[in-house]
Amino acid sequence: MKKSIALIISLAMLASVTACSEKPENSKPALESATDENGEVYKYQQYSSMSPEEIVAEMTLEQKTAQMVQPAVYNVSVKDMKKNDYGSILSTMGSIGAAEWRETVDGFQKAAIESESGIPYIYGQDDVHGVNYCRDAVYFPHNIGQGAANDEALAYQVGLITADEAKLCHMLWNFSPCVAQSVDPRWGRTYESYGSDLETITKLSTAYTKGLIDGGLVACSKHFFADGNVVYGTGEHGDIDMLIDRGDAQLSDDEIEELLKVYQAQIDAGVQTIMISHSSLNGVKMHENKEYIMKLKDEMGFEGFIVSDWGSVGNISGSSYEEQVIKSVNAGIDMLMETDRFEEAQDIIIDAVESGDISQERVDDAVTRIIKVKKDAGLFDDPLLENIKTEQQETGSLKYRAVAEQLVEKSLVLLKNDKEVLPFKEGTKIYITGPASDNGQVQCGGWTLDWNGASTKEVPGVTTILEAFERYAEDYGIEVITDDNKAADADVVLLCVGEQAYAEWNGDTEDLELCGSLGLKGNADAIKEAKKLGKPTVTCIIAGRNVILDEKDYEGWDSVVMCYLLGSEGKGVSDVLCGCVDFTGKLPSDWYGSLDQIGTDKCFLKRGYGESYGENFKPRKGPESLADEARVIDKDAIMDGTNYTRGLYKDSIYTNEYANLKISIPDGLTKESAEDYTMSTPDYMTDEDQKRIEATLWDADFMKEFGKQGDTDYISIGFVNTELGMPDHHDCTADEYLDADDDLTIRSMEDMPDASVTFDDRKIVKLGGEEYVRSTQRFHDDEGESQVMYNYARRLDDKLICIICISGIKPVDEYEAMFK
Repeated sequence: MKKSIALIISLAMLASVTACSEKPENSKPALESATDENGEVYKYQQYSSMSPEEIVAEMTLEQKTAQMVQPAVYNVSVKDMKKNDYGSILSTMGSIGAAEWRETVDGFQKAAIESESGIPYIYGQDDVHGVNYCRDAVYFPHNIGQGAANDEALAYQVGLITADEAKLCHMLWNFSPCVAQSVDPRWGRTYESYGSDLETITKLSTAYTKGLIDGGLVACSKHFFADGNVVYGTGEHGDIDMLIDRGDAQLSDDEIEELLKVYQAQIDAGVQTIMISHSSLNGVKMHENKEYIMKLKDEMGFEGFIVSDWGSVGNISGSSYEEQVIKSVNAGIDMLMETDRFEEAQDIIIDAVESGDISQERVDDAVTRIIKVKKDAGLFDDPLLENIKTEQQETGSLKYRAVAEQLVEKSLVLLKNDKEVLPFKEGTKIYITGPASDNGQVQCGGWTLDWNGASTKEVPGVTTILEAFERYAEDYGIEVITDDNKAADADVVLLCVGEQAYAEWNGDTEDLELCGSLGLKGNADAIKEAKKLGKPTVTCIIAGRNVILDEKDYEGWDSVVMCYLLGSEGKGVSDVLCGCVDFTGKLPSDWYGSLDQIGTDKCFLKRGYGESYGENFKPRKGPESLADEARVIDKDAIMDGTNYTRGLYKDSIYTNEYANLKISIPDGLTKESAEDYTMSTPDYMTDEDQKRIEATLWDADFMKEFGKQGDTDYISIGFVNTELGMPDHHDCTADEYLDADDDLTIRSMEDMPDASVTFDDRKIVKLGGEEYVRSTQRFHDDEGESQVMYNYARRLDDKLICIICISGIKPVDEYEAMFK
């Protein structure tokens, strides 16, 4: 429950999710010489000519166990890495580009090779549909769309391109491919699967893995195994009760053997790592299922290393975390993705070896496997990747986008085309409507710049469906109408509807309906609008699975196209709909017409179904693709035309002259970057909320270091340009701004029956001689009050409001005494 309240607080303050991390200090951490600061040759250079077994023999137990844990990047600092030299780091730093990624990865690498251990680390990332945590990279269709395309050669190209763009970020370990078999579309990870057919899954995933490896990456097959075969209603229960995700797969020996064949194909293709599933198999959590984990090593010829999934060790059987860690390691897991509890996990392994609960041989085997993978990846020869070669010099090249566009074209499935409304003919006036028509967040889905999807509808480097139609309308010979007042002038309606962006259990659904709990808020209204217009209607469904459709709606649509989650290249849709390319996509799984059909041989449309334009179709020449305009929001640009000045932080004092602020920052807080933040856009967040967020510049963000004791969680200072963020009420008072912020907090709590928020009476207080309005938010769970947040606002001038957010357990008077 406390995790949920912490999330609410982070939403309310809208601060960077990269809190608790220390950014690498050097922008160019290249080694100046072949020796360390003491004049000694770096250990990695000595190790480069040694075998993994010889290297392990040189290491202490503490150094070995550090290789076996994997913290999240925001939970460790460069100093931590130099002291401990962890085997790997993972996760996102916010919406950053390739250059910033290189700086981050290299900064930690320099610390690793300068450590006493001297073993290069490897950065891991979930690049599941392109390098999806890098701004302006190419985002391919998610796996479900690739399953619809069913093109082995393109799957290999996706692997190669992902590898090339990942190398531009210096991220060499990709947690992909997901080789799950999707059997129940109510599962929130359905779109991560290539579909329900194991032969197709094997073919496409193997081609992709070969592309990653040939491109120079370390691949990771996941999630071992049967993660997509879990039974609805058996989802994992704990802090969050899941409907189906991480549930129990109840399988026969024959069914198990068929699933293992997929992993055998991955091993034969050379996959270097395998990730264990959160789920259970016939009642046994996979993270403790020694029988099958060791089968990989002892019977299937796997020579790489096995990694756990995010925090999953703590969800297996056992009376204590100590018992769970020991059980996981003894089951055969080599590296623990214990993102928050990595230090505790390492200490447990050390103590267990000394007590005999884990053998020295088990640790040596794990570390030998980890080091072998790193050596094979070239990290002992060139840890800072100074000599790495890439095909492209920047992410998002037109060449790579052309491949993604082709994959979009092949992934589209034509469900019906009554009256042959498609392809759109020259001279056609098209009214484009619906909440998915101009929404990069929806189009790309989850695992795009953030776990649950991008923070806004506008995603850098993404061409939406509407943008593609508008950009190439002249080439297609069509007229695009978006004004609903002119909709009656159109010849045809292009209706774009779909699902919200989500990841993992957030996508588990009870109803699976297009206009259900996870459908886009505007779906129903857009469907009604199209029907009222009485025009021929082409409906594009942008969703991560085959959603249940209303029969009358479906009958009323002349043409229906399943687009799945197409990624960054909306032109793939416009080219096909305008007749430049034919439909070739086929359904990768059965499409159910109702919930009671799931798990039976009954369905609305069978796997493999998909229509085309017919034998007489002659494609027209398609327009040449144009580079998408850069959409990176320059956070300083939102302050253009204002009196804003950037604050300074030195000697534990934050000052901002224009705001007349001078704050003594308490010990235990570190300054983080607050300019880039990523946050999903949940259903309760309105367009007005989004505008306000995008018009906020967080000037400084001071966070408590992860795992450290302290009575203050964070202090954040921001500025809101109300002309941009509240255009209909740009002259709002500080009180009125806080009204909007409090309202957002209230709406965020509506789906949390065990949590609540109360507000103290507003007060006008003086901070450093200036008057602010203070709003106090008190968050409660079933155990009582959990956290308190003090929000302060002051109108500086006719454009700017200064906001200050503080969370902690000190009396409020002590916080206000920090202001000088």
